[in-house]
Parts: sequence; C-alpha cells; structure tokens
Amino acid sequence: MSPTRALFAALAIALVHSGIAHAQGQGAGLPVGRSSAQDSDSLPIQLEADRIEGTPGKETRAEGSAVLRRGKLSIRADSLKFLEEDGSVEARGGVRLESPEGTVSGPSVKYRLEEATGEFEKPEYSLSPRPRAGYPPVSARGQASAMEFLGENRYLVREGVLTTCKPGDDDWLVRARELELDYTREVGTARGATVVFKGVPILAAPSFDFPLNNQRQSGFLPPSSGITGKSGVEFSIPYYLNLAPNYDLTLTPRYMEKRGTQIAEQFRYLQRTYTGEFNAEELPRDKLTEERRYALAFRHNYNPIPALSGGINMNKVSDDDYFKDLATRINITSQATLPREGFLTYNGNWWEGGSYSVTGRIQRFQVLQDPTNPIVPPYGRTPQITLSALRQDIGGLDFGVLAEFVDFSHPTQVVGRRTIVYPSLTLPLMTPGAFLAPKLGVHQTNYSLDHVDPGTPETISRTVPIFSLDTGLVFERDAQIQGQSVKQTLEPRVYYVYVPFRDQNQIPVFDTAVADFNYAQIFSENMFTGGDRINDANQVTVAFTSRMLQSSTGQELLRGTLGQRYYFKDQQVTLPCPPPTTSTTSTCSTDTPRTDRTSDWLAAVSGRVTPRWTVDLGTQYNPHVNRTERLTFATRYQPEALKTLNLSYRLLGADVNNGVQSRQIDLSLQWPLGGRWFGVGRYNYSLSDRRVVENLGGLEYGADCWTSRLVVQQFALTAGATTTTLFIQLELNGFSRLGSNPLEALKRNVPGYQRINAGAPDAQKPDAPFNFYD
Repeated sequence: MSPTRALFAALAIALVHSGIAHAQGQGAGLPVGRSSAQDSDSLPIQLEADRIEGTPGKETRAEGSAVLRRGKLSIRADSLKFLEEDGSVEARGGVRLESPEGTVSGPSVKYRLEEATGEFEKPEYSLSPRPRAGYPPVSARGQASAMEFLGENRYLVREGVLTTCKPGDDDWLVRARELELDYTREVGTARGATVVFKGVPILAAPSFDFPLNNQRQSGFLPPSSGITGKSGVEFSIPYYLNLAPNYDLTLTPRYMEKRGTQIAEQFRYLQRTYTGEFNAEELPRDKLTEERRYALAFRHNYNPIPALSGGINMNKVSDDDYFKDLATRINITSQATLPREGFLTYNGNWWEGGSYSVTGRIQRFQVLQDPTNPIVPPYGRTPQITLSALRQDIGGLDFGVLAEFVDFSHPTQVVGRRTIVYPSLTLPLMTPGAFLAPKLGVHQTNYSLDHVDPGTPETISRTVPIFSLDTGLVFERDAQIQGQSVKQTLEPRVYYVYVPFRDQNQIPVFDTAVADFNYAQIFSENMFTGGDRINDANQVTVAFTSRMLQSSTGQELLRGTLGQRYYFKDQQVTLPCPPPTTSTTSTCSTDTPRTDRTSDWLAAVSGRVTPRWTVDLGTQYNPHVNRTERLTFATRYQPEALKTLNLSYRLLGADVNNGVQSRQIDLSLQWPLGGRWFGVGRYNYSLSDRRVVENLGGLEYGADCWTSRLVVQQFALTAGATTTTLFIQLELNGFSRLGSNPLEALKRNVPGYQRINAGAPDAQKPDAPFNFYD
C-alpha cells in the first residue's frame, strides 16, 4: 500500500471509529448470511479508498478503489457511500460484494447492513451456502436484471438465470421471470420458468420449487417416461408433499399406452419409536383385461425400547399376473408369495447374566400362481411363539434352550399345533490355538393334529437326544505374496454328530425342507430346515481352511476351504416328496435314503488375488459319479474407478436343482468408451434353457454439470414371456432428474457400478432417509 493510501486508510478508520460508533453498536449484518447479532456487535467497520471524506455522525464517502469491510464481509467499488442514519451502503462502478456464502458483482448496489436488505443492479452472482449436516449444499450461479436482498439468506432474482455449471459452461440453466432463493428454508421457487438444455427449452412451468440444500419439499418431482413390452409408452409425474419433517406423501399418476392410467400413492412416517410406509396402486380399468387392478403394501416397524421391537408386513394384489404385467423390475415380477404377517420380539436378561429372546408372530401368504409352474401354498402360522435362551459359564458349562409353539393353518392340507423344546449343555474349552466344544441336548416335539387321514394319530410325540463335538486348531506362519508381508493360517476343523434314529413317517410336513448343502450346513446337526424332521446321524465332518492376512492390518486378502462329511451309517429319516401337479412331473429325490459313506466335496477360494482382480470360486463335487454338482465362479476386474468388468458362471446339477440341470453365464461391465462416454451392460444367458434371463445395455455421458443415460433392459417373466424397458434420463447436477431413472437397475445388474457423477449432490429425493427429530 502506498504511503498516501495508507494515510487515507488510517484517517478512514479514525473517522469510522469516531463518527459511526452508533452503527457499530447496532451490529451490521452479513449480506449473504450474516453472523448473529452478538457476534456482529463486536465487529468494527473498516473503510479504505484513494480519497475519503464525510460528515461525522451522518455519512462517509470513499472514492477510488473503495473497500468496506466488516468481519468476512467486503464491498468493493469505484465509489462508496456509508450512511450512519440507517446503516446503509450505496456503491457504484465495478461493485463486488463478497462473503463466505457467495459473491455478487454488478454496476451498483444499495444495501442495509443491519437488515441484510437491498438491491443489486444487473448482477452476476455465485452462491455457495454453508453446508448443513447430512445435506451437501447446492452451489448456484447466474445473472439477472436485478437482485433483491430480502433479509438474512434470502434473495429475489428478477429476469434472471440459474445454473450449477461452472463459469463459462452454460450447458443447462433455468431462465425465469423471478427466482426466489430462500437459504433459511433451503427452498428455491421459480416463476415463469423454463429449463433450457444446450440452448433448447425442454421444460416450462408457471411455477415450481426446487431444493437448495437437497432437503425435501413439496412440489412436482421430475417426470418419468419409458417404453415397456407389456404396457407400451409410459409417462408419470410424481407430486411430493412434505407434510412434516417426519412424514410425507407422494402421488404418482402413471399413463400406460396399452393399459390406461394408474394412480400410485406412497405415505411414509417416522417417530422416535416407530416408522412405516404405506403403498397403494390402482388401475381402475385395464384396457387389455377389462378389469380393475390394484396392489397394496403396508410396512410398520415398532421399537419403543431397546429390548422390544415389532413389525407388520401386509401385501395384497388383485390378481396373479399383476407384477408380471405392471412392474418393471425383475425382483418384483418374480414374486410368488406375498407375506401378511406381524411380529413382536422381546430381548431380556435372566439368571445372573443370561439372555433370552421371545418372539410372537402371525403369518399368512397370498400365493401368485403361474399356470406353467404352480406351487403348493405354504402353511400359515397363526400364531407362532419362539424362545431362545443362553446362560454361559455355569460351572464351566453353557446352558441353552430353544422352544417353539406354532399353530399351522392351511385351506386344504392337514393342520395342527407343534410344540418344540430343545435344551442343551455345551462345555467350551479354548486356548489361543485350539478349541474343543462337546454338546449334549434333547429335542422334544409334540403334535396335535386336525383333519388327518384315517389311521393317522391325532397326537404324536418325538424325543431325540443329540450329541455333537466341535474341535479345531489354528496354525500361523509368516509369508510373502507379491512382495507383501502376510500371515498364512492353516485351520483344520473336525465336527462329529450323533443322533439316534426315530421313526417320523407319521409326522406331517408343515415347514420343513432339505437344507442346502454348503460349507455352513456341513457343520450343523440337522440336514433339514424346520422342525418336522430330525435326521439320524453318526457322522463326522473334516475341513481345512487357509487364510492370507495382511500383517500390518490383519485384513483378510485370500481364503481357501476344503471339506467333506463322512457317514458311519446309512440314512433312515427322509422327507416325502410333494405330489406332482397337473402340469409337471415329480423329479424329487429327497425320499431316497443316502447309502454312501462320504458326502460330496465342498471347496471354495475367494479374495483379492491382485490389487485389480478379485475371485470367488465355489464347487460341490460328487466323487461317486465323478460329476460336478454345483459350480459358481465369479471374477471382477476393477483397475480404477468407473472401470468394472464382471464375469461369472453358474452350474447347478440335477441332484441339487429339483432334477433339472441349470447352467448360466453372466457378463456385466461399466467401462469408459472415450471422451466422456461410458458403456454399461449385462448379459445373463441360460445355457440349459437356451434363452436370455436378463439383458441390459446402455450409454452414459458425464459432463461437468449434467449426466445423460440411455439404457435398455430385457428380462424373462415366465418360461415363454419377456418384457423390455427403455430408460432415458437427463440429470442436471444439483437440480433435478428428468426422464426414467435406471440407477437401481444399473446397481443391481452391474456389481461394482459407480455413478459417473458421484461427486454431484443428488436432486430432490423423496426416497432418501427422513430427518430425525432432536
């Protein structure tokens, strides 16, 4: 600073301190989000310029590179006048107003420091509000014919534009007669507005709201459009009602060219002790079926205290084909049983540090039948009460008990009540490199049956003692992998089970099936799930696991397992096969007892073999017929962000897949194509059926402030029917999404998929979590 300018600055400071003390005492506000009155009281006003003059107690004028500062606020201009009477500033010529929340520049401004009000002529603005916890801010910039300051953190832009693009990039913008930006409520309102993309108007509305900090607000959400094979051209435009911080409502009219107009409602609520969601859809008249079609879903979770929780899950649709005809996601169209249930769970303490859990449940189902693949409706539980309890270290023993009472209901099958009590004692013996855990229990089951066949007793009792012994060792050694220090483990494990035979042929099958044969199951007592069958067993499982652990962090890099079960007697307890339906032939083999002395081999390898490659391999091999019964192989190549290639192969032999062999290949990727273009795709093909299970292909383009996506998805509905969906989306970063949203389909179909604009804040999102009360 020159000596002359320094002298004028010193005189200005003296003048301000002597003649404008009243303005200081009242506190001058920050222009784009001022500090509190308490903070502003202590902030002095500083004025610098080439020439300063004025009248003490009235006004101060500054000419030539004038700067007024108060705290982190500054106003720069060619000339500036400060009026003490109302604490206002008038500035002209190259005016620039700066604060931590943004910058506004233009030819002139009138601004009152205390009220944070005023008007800027022909401004260019850039606003970057302070972030709020959980909500990343939306930075915006633009130009206008005028800009009014309406008070703390509130602005009115007249005949202006707004965009989140960087300076020099106007790929998209909102042009409006008025733009009201309220950062106290974090809501923007555009009146007489048009959304312009690449110079082309794409959306116009008399008025609409948009979020300034990604919070919810009432208003229309981005419209969605697309094409499906079942419904033709579709268009929907949701309206979102932010009724309160803890509940909201979304109404969505959906026009379908082939079927008509559907109305969908989603109501969500949240309190400290409960949360829930209600969804309803109705198509008053389907033009293809000439019927009224609807779907209802209600989910409620209850947690008044940490120890008590409960829930309700109710679902209903009008007909068996509702999801196949009207849903656009394969995980929905494949639903066959819709639960209708309620439960309540209490977790408590007992007996000097022991714990227990009690659950009561009522459960029924709506079954959606496919004529080409009908299923037997499952039993309802009306009600079911379960108890599990554990008390450790009773003289070195662990005492546990499992108990259940359930009343099974069914419209056509045998029904009845089942009571189970299974107490057990375990003696855990552990050292740093070994463990031994013998366990002895008695499984007691009682049945009281109705509608039984002639000759079948109405009451049945079953008592089965169960003994198991679980033991293992852990060896470690230092090793090197690709120059990296690791610890390699070798962990042999032996698991022995003895269960004597009990004749169970007269016991009906309510909820029991053969458990999937996998690595976890070979270390279990029972080969059946449910309580209607307990296998007879005299068998031992031998398995080996080896792991590679990073020496510095203990993180697991690679794991390999190998295991087999050895039988000392033939199987006697079996599960009867269900009768074949009218359109299928039974291929069930569960009622054939096992006579082999060894099980299939189970082997698996998983982990990150290099920094870029991960592998997951699992196989089940039958040594008796030299055949692979099951094989899953999946690998992922991910050299860097936004580059992912997945390849998998799946084989299910006839013995493990209801008598039908299944072979599928699955290839998916997300890969840059050059420039800003990215390709996404998935090809899932059934080699056994010689048909596509699911296909997806698309292109993404990521600019600095917008992203576009074009995705086509096709998947099988039934053995002879498929549907195709077209997604077209334009995402304006930090503002809105237009078109149909393919992100859920991409995340589900392409493991490792990442949004190419992941750093951009999401626009209005009613599917995001609620704000919690304090």
